[in-house]
This record gives sequence, structure tokens and C-alpha cells, in this order.
Amino acid sequence: MKKLIIAAGTGFLGQVLVDHFKTKAEEIVVLTRGKSGIKNTVRYIHWDAKTMTGWESELETADVLINLAGKSVDCRYTPRNKSEIMASRIDSTAVLNKAVLQCANPPKHWLNSSTATIYRHSEDKQMDEVNGEIGFDFSMNVAHMWEKAFFQTETLQTKKTALRTSIVLGKKGGAYIPLKRLAYLGFGGKQGNGKQFVSWIHEKDFARAVAFILDKEIEGVVNVVSPTPIGNTDFMRTLREVKNITFGIPIGRLLLKIGAKIIGTETELVLKSRNVIPKRLQESGFKFIYGDLEKALMRL
Repeated sequence: MKKLIIAAGTGFLGQVLVDHFKTKAEEIVVLTRGKSGIKNTVRYIHWDAKTMTGWESELETADVLINLAGKSVDCRYTPRNKSEIMASRIDSTAVLNKAVLQCANPPKHWLNSSTATIYRHSEDKQMDEVNGEIGFDFSMNVAHMWEKAFFQTETLQTKKTALRTSIVLGKKGGAYIPLKRLAYLGFGGKQGNGKQFVSWIHEKDFARAVAFILDKEIEGVVNVVSPTPIGNTDFMRTLREVKNITFGIPIGRLLLKIGAKIIGTETELVLKSRNVIPKRLQESGFKFIYGDLEKALMRL
């Protein structure tokens, strides 16, 4: 492709995508809340993710727009944080819709972040894009409103895809690093009752899936997860085995609540059962390199 725009591309997933596409795109532009500048051939353009201040001109003639903007959910769900979590997703998506509509030559394809958390807690059913059941609580409502803000504006010249991504395992970010530290400290046992499913994907497969979606021009919602959701007990056991850790103390629900409060996060991040499968990716012919958790963790 000639030009790729990544909105909010300075974080973990943004850098995964930059690394993947740096040899595949002639030009990469990252929209950032930081200062404008150039680093390793990537151009960084300042934006506030809410208003149009000149950055919108970069969208002209772009092949692809990928939006990753949104306040991290790794925080306490205070009223203020809840408001910021929702607003950061809705505002950035809304202003990008506005910017795309005013382009004379808008991006051909726009991929917007979403989340596999949109589906209900499920220990009994695997959730795909067709038969998955969307639930009702704060996190699921955020996901629902996020996708609504994305799709409700029709962009006739720009294809749209929402990426329902779950836990991305990477060397420099995501859930892998804190889970590994926990295991090394001896607390690598099951969390809660251990029955909740973990939907995950290796960072390389995440980037490859994004490229595949663009290549196949897949529109609508897509689950960007590995084909093998795994129970929390087995997930943590596999992590211990790969790291040659002989034991792992389980962490009960009460202790998780106390710990989450101390470190400023929520237990939902580890206790919700995300039992999600990538039906559309697989039916379209995508092949995972790291579909097996042990292989993925060994590679990391």
C-alpha cells in the first residue's frame, strides 16, 4: 500500500502494526497526542482525538486508516474513569467519521478497534460473529456504543471493519508481561475458580490478521482471536510449564478483589470468561501461525 494512517499508534498494538507494515507501506503516519515529528521514517502528527486541527488532511488519498484510540480499561471503574473510557472511544471514532466524510479522496478501508468483551461471560458457548450473544454491563455497553458510533455513519467510499480483539500476547506489552511476573513470584495458579475462558492471540498473528482483513477486503465485525480459547487453569499451567516454574499459588476471588483495588484495576480483566472464536477469519482462509498457546508462549 502507499499510505497507512494509524490513529493512536504509539502504544503496544500500534507499534506491533508499525513493525509489521513498515516494509509493506510506502508511508506510515501515526496520529498521536504527543508532538509531531519523524522517527525511523514514520511521521507522527499531533491530534487530540476529539477535534479537527489540521491532522485530517493526512487522510486524503490514504489507502488504510486504523484507529486504536481509547483509554486503557486497566484501571478502577470510578465514575470519572468510566466516563473517560466511553468518551475516548466515541469521540475519536466520531471525529474520524467526520474527517473521512469531508475527504475528496478518503481512505479505502477503515479498521476500528473494538473488543471481544462485547460478548457475555460464557463458560458454556463459543461466541462467533454470527451467533455470539452480546451482554449488558458497563464494558459490554461501551463496546456496543463504540461499534454503533463507528457504523452508524455511512461512508460510501470507505469500507469499514470493527476488530473485536481479545488479549494480545506480546514481548513488549499486553497481558503476557504481568502474567509472567505473577508466575515468577509464585502466584501463577488459577485465578478465581479457573473455569473462565481466556481468548488470546499472539502479536504476530494479530498483525497478520489485520493485513489479511485488508487484503481480502473483509467488512463488518471480525473476531481477532486465536481459534483455541482456553480455561484459565490450563492457561496458567501452560505458562508455568513454558517458564519452567514448578508451582503456582491460586488466587481466589476475594484476594483478587483486594489486589485489584491495591494496584488500581478491576477483577473483570481476569475473571470474565471470554470464550470467543475467529469464525470469519477462518472461513475466509486465514491460517494462524500461533494457534496453540504453548507454541505462542514459547515464541515469546
